[in-house]
Amino acid sequence: MKMPMKSPEFDMSGLGQRLAGQQGPELWRSLEQLADTPAFREAVDNEFAAGAPEWNDGLSRRRFLQLMAASLALAGLHGCTRPAEEKIVPYVNQPQGMTPGKPLYYASTHTLGGLGRGILVEQNMGRPTKVDGNDLHPATPGFDNPLPTAMRFGAADIIALASILSLYDPERSQTVKRVGRVSSWETFALSMEEELARLTPRQGEGLRILTEATSSPTLADQFNRLKVKFPAAQWHQYEPVNQDMVRAGAMLAFGQDVRPIYHFDKTVVVLVLESDFLIIGPAAVRYAHDFAWQRRVRTDRPTMSRLYAVESNLTSTGSVADHRLALKPSDIERFVGALAAKLGVSGGGAADAQGLDADWLAAVAEDLQAAAGNATALVVAGESASPRVQALTHAINVKLNAVGSTVTFIEPVHAFPVEHAESLTQLVADMQAGQVSTLIVIGANPLHNAPGDIDFAGALKKVPLRVHMGLYEDETAFQSHWHIPLAHELETWGDARAFDGTVSLIQPMIAPLYQGRSPHELLALLLGDGRRSSQRVVKDFWLKRWGGVDSEIAWRKALHDGVIENSAAEVRQVTLAPVGAWAAADPKPTGSDTLEVSFQVDTAVYDGRYANNAWLQELPRPVTKLVWDNAAHISPATAARLGLVNGEVMHLSAGTRGVDAPVWITPGHADDCVTLPLGYGRTRAGEVGTGVGFNAYLLRSATSPWHESGVTWRKTGLNHKLVTTQMHHSMEGRGFVRTGTLLDFIHDPEHITAHGHQKKNGVPLTLYEPFTYEGTQWGMSIDLTSCVGCNACVIACQSENNIPVVGKEQVSNGREMQWMRIDHYFEGDAHQPDASHVQPVACMHCESAPCEVVCPVGATTHSDDGLNEMTYNRCVGTRYCSNNCPYKVRRFNFLEYQRPMAPSLELMQNPQVTVRQRGVMEKCTYCVQRIRRADIDARTDSREIYDGEVVTACQASCPTQAIVFGNINDPASRVSQEKAPKQPHAYGLLSELNTKPRTTYLARIRNLNPKLAPQSPAGGAAQH
Repeated sequence: MKMPMKSPEFDMSGLGQRLAGQQGPELWRSLEQLADTPAFREAVDNEFAAGAPEWNDGLSRRRFLQLMAASLALAGLHGCTRPAEEKIVPYVNQPQGMTPGKPLYYASTHTLGGLGRGILVEQNMGRPTKVDGNDLHPATPGFDNPLPTAMRFGAADIIALASILSLYDPERSQTVKRVGRVSSWETFALSMEEELARLTPRQGEGLRILTEATSSPTLADQFNRLKVKFPAAQWHQYEPVNQDMVRAGAMLAFGQDVRPIYHFDKTVVVLVLESDFLIIGPAAVRYAHDFAWQRRVRTDRPTMSRLYAVESNLTSTGSVADHRLALKPSDIERFVGALAAKLGVSGGGAADAQGLDADWLAAVAEDLQAAAGNATALVVAGESASPRVQALTHAINVKLNAVGSTVTFIEPVHAFPVEHAESLTQLVADMQAGQVSTLIVIGANPLHNAPGDIDFAGALKKVPLRVHMGLYEDETAFQSHWHIPLAHELETWGDARAFDGTVSLIQPMIAPLYQGRSPHELLALLLGDGRRSSQRVVKDFWLKRWGGVDSEIAWRKALHDGVIENSAAEVRQVTLAPVGAWAAADPKPTGSDTLEVSFQVDTAVYDGRYANNAWLQELPRPVTKLVWDNAAHISPATAARLGLVNGEVMHLSAGTRGVDAPVWITPGHADDCVTLPLGYGRTRAGEVGTGVGFNAYLLRSATSPWHESGVTWRKTGLNHKLVTTQMHHSMEGRGFVRTGTLLDFIHDPEHITAHGHQKKNGVPLTLYEPFTYEGTQWGMSIDLTSCVGCNACVIACQSENNIPVVGKEQVSNGREMQWMRIDHYFEGDAHQPDASHVQPVACMHCESAPCEVVCPVGATTHSDDGLNEMTYNRCVGTRYCSNNCPYKVRRFNFLEYQRPMAPSLELMQNPQVTVRQRGVMEKCTYCVQRIRRADIDARTDSREIYDGEVVTACQASCPTQAIVFGNINDPASRVSQEKAPKQPHAYGLLSELNTKPRTTYLARIRNLNPKLAPQSPAGGAAQH
């Protein structure tokens, strides 16, 4: 909602003086905290967010009770909240292989950007309820489980984990429609047969098919056969997040279309350029896993790789970098040219380093050269980097001996790779010229995400027959004659290649909920065989391809494992082409009266296709912690220069293209540029996603889809409410993140955790009687060096434990319900923070738990295996436990968030976990349902629970293996190896309060370059 502009409450001029005179760095979470504003001090004093104890209309709880006391008394028991009465019916004939209470797991594939990632889908009584990664798939490596016989989970990203909610989304397209009216697949098939009969004599002239990127071998085979049937037909592809820049850069550098595969497990020194490779993209989980392996510091492995990041906006990858430099896009291109020249790369262009940090540039070049001797250096350009930056990066890697070691190249794994912008532009031109009589759109939504300089909507109106197949009746579906519901990937059959070419199968976990059809069925219809199911199409393709008597065995093995053996793409040899277009002159800097704009993939809704997924909308974004919105990110210095404050709406324009965007001031952002996240501003995305944020695609151009220079701006006089959780549940004034350098760890690791920690002599007084754990005592360790803040643990926990969403308004009141949060801290100056740190925080399961002694009804108690338990039907909602918790990790159901619930969403609920009601306190349970399941199995077998037998949801999903869980009473368990005294940099959060937390942390270690490390007064590298 937009409203007249309010007077700013935050004065940017105070930032420069905030850190003046301080000895050493200081951690802070927001610009308000850094400036120590009155609003911030008031928020700290109030402890909970303003409005948290109030109802939706602002009526306080106390006033509500005063006014309604008589009515509530008369209402009696009928006014109490209770679940509806339900009848259950037992099985007459129980299905074979299904045991009530025991889930089954099936391998399948989830696609992103047309590429597959392996998933394991948990089924409870035939209902898919949870998605994890498949550790047999190259894109989703698993947790190093010491128990080979245990259930092996692979890691996953937030989009794959949240796909289960999209499956059950009641607002998915549910029926075939013709001009907005309900129809049927059979009627559509008859209509298409008539249309194909008209197209056949003309060999398909006028037929166009538009899809998103795909790597499906089966779909490619169908398109090839369709091309034989209709030679004049054309297949176009468009996906707003594509590899056009990567393709163009490879053509410049090598003269051939190849795709890089990075091997971060072999690197020692890494430089990334405008790349958030740790959390975005089909290979992000693999890359994060391999990168973290080289960063894992232990007493028996006192070494780690070093990461440099150059980027315009602070990303998760930039947050974990040892050294980071914020530059606007044009300066990044100049930086790469200067680096190439310094490394002796011919064709790097003029080494124009004017205005750049010469010391930073020299130190990076020297470090990369030192690692080149043993081929452990790597330079990575993000997919949004210009073709010149891509080509220069390849040339630098050749110079550093990285090719063949830390980076290899393969042929494109997408089916029929094309330049997406060029393909869409050609399609629109043909439609405008009247050369398209039938357009079939599968999955794509160009009416929302086409560049602003392509009039797809106007061209579409000139097409006589328009067919759309999609998960939702989206913007493109609304303008089509026919709309066909697309089956969800958990409802159908298919196949896809991974980032490295490995093929994996897609198999359904449940029958289609909403009459959905697959692209294979639609193409089979076009091929004249509309009766073939998607399973028949996919299976026949692979049986024919394999041939032989063992093909059926190979099919079943591929279904079981989720991958087809030995299907990865072969490595291609590349040779650097003669100096070419990448030697062009360096870009001219932007004028002072205009801005540069960078477009960025949103970490949650991606390109907009997940806009109706409430889990992803309510997930706090990395760094900013914004929810339910996107914003125009600018630096504090630029905000001060332009006179802008958070939430103020600015109009950005480039030629005839323009968009209104609210401002969010982001520490560490480059000056004189703006970053706009894509995927928002949907007009037909369902109740959840419609009207959320602004559509940045309107400012995008087909010729320069990722960066726009010379953008003009003006104030609109409007203000938009942006909600962030950055300061929610703050532990202000107490110790939190502990960090140090690699040299500190080698010479004095205990100093890292002892710094600023007041040690007490003697035995502290306690209200708790000592308890001896003779058996299992559960505990957790989180490695802050490995954690990249990807939020996978948050979504995994939400899915596993039936955690509700509450909406933007309730989040603004501090009522978000996620059991885990990722705190983000900055260090140093607001304009160029020296570092930023992330820290996952959930219930610590304290041995001396402050929450337990204050509960008047015994709802929160201690188990004999060390869990801080919640008995939901005892809780009366006093919230004393939350008041007494120093970690602020308890969540209260202020409203009936779980009811009423759509019938389809009820199918998604994990039957092993209670669905909580209003007035009940809840929090992390260490996935107690998994613990009890393992306990029952162990008792049945008359044994102890093995180490690694219990894997919590957050632990299973973590790409970097930062989370370890197990029995801390077992000295040989992995979790015991991660705690003090075996790891002297281990510490407990707020342990000085004598809470004795069972969740402990390993301090974050940074591998600083001595030539760039900030110096402390004692002369060493600055630290906490």
